[in-house]
Amino acid sequence: MSHHPDASAPHRPWPACRRCCGIALDMGSARTRVWIAGRGVVVDVPTVTLPGADAVHPIQRGAIVDTPGCARMLQRLLADRLPRLTRPMVIVTAPVLDGVAYRTQARAAIDVLRPRTVLTVPSARAIAVAAGADLSRPLMVVDVGAHLTEAVLLGDGDITDARRTALGTGDLAGPTTPEQIADAVAAMLTAMLRQDRTSLTVDALHRGILLAGGGALRPEITYHLTGRLHAPLRVVPAPHTAAVRGAAELLQAAHTHPSASGPLPPAARSR
Repeated sequence: MSHHPDASAPHRPWPACRRCCGIALDMGSARTRVWIAGRGVVVDVPTVTLPGADAVHPIQRGAIVDTPGCARMLQRLLADRLPRLTRPMVIVTAPVLDGVAYRTQARAAIDVLRPRTVLTVPSARAIAVAAGADLSRPLMVVDVGAHLTEAVLLGDGDITDARRTALGTGDLAGPTTPEQIADAVAAMLTAMLRQDRTSLTVDALHRGILLAGGGALRPEITYHLTGRLHAPLRVVPAPHTAAVRGAAELLQAAHTHPSASGPLPPAARSR
């Protein structure tokens, strides 16, 4: 996002009109979660174009590989949940690395909803907001998803370093073990420490690692992470929905921006 609305600011109610709506989206490789203003998280389903035995997965390893299929999924999930003729304000989470490509394709898919504007936020920052973390201090966020794990260092709320591995909880059904996921996270953090010429990474690790994603619900993963990271580990409440909840908080804060009450300026529309 170009600017970071204060998620702690008072939120004015969404306008009581059929054409006004706010949507937060978290589209992962395994599951898609949708928050709608005034209704909360109303969708938490597998990320598939159409359900069934021949389901097609439009998002794989954190990348949108089928943009039209992703659009069809959103149409199927949300067409009957939004008022007719609505022009929603939409915020979508994006992986930190390869985020530019993801954001471009996500916006193209979201066009099916005829949005008034589309905002994007890195998943790690949305997680930090959902956790109520103090973003003025260095913060390490580890997001263990189904098919992708990211380690992200935030400084003053901005991304200062990030690593990823194409491993997650969905791989545990195969040869991948919880120990391997924990080893991959430890290797990413070690690389960040070695390449950091400041004290940000050290300060963030001393403060404690914020753990989110479905992997944070797996005790076998948290156990091995605790043994390998040598740093306090703090699991976000309801870690599997943290990204969409944090995005919803940022969306509500963005709704208080003066541009949200009238035609949005070009800079806001292009975010």
